[in-house]
Amino acid sequence: MKVENLNNMVKGWFIGNFTPSLCKTNNVEVAVKKYKKGDYEEVHYHKVATEYTVIISGRVRMNNVEYSTGDIIVMEPNEPTDFECLEDGTINVVVKLPGASHDKYLK
Repeated sequence: MKVENLNNMVKGWFIGNFTPSLCKTNNVEVAVKKYKKGDYEEVHYHKVATEYTVIISGRVRMNNVEYSTGDIIVMEPNEPTDFECLEDGTINVVVKLPGASHDKYLK
């Protein structure tokens, strides 16, 4: 059995082709991301990967639409989005399929 801690991962990413990673692979990327109110990512898109975001707790705004606990947002390749956290303690699970290194482009 191997035990690791999410706090040791970079920005919550724990599976994918980066270091550290519990499973180094190009097939998928998985993260548990914790946010503070006001955290923001500017408009970006992926050319290869589909990104699945599950709101575990809290509220976020993406493309001027508000999402909350239980919502699952699927961003297909070439669909741009921004991201704004609306509540302290918001937690998301993010899956990128396939894992695609250097597949984040600013709009």
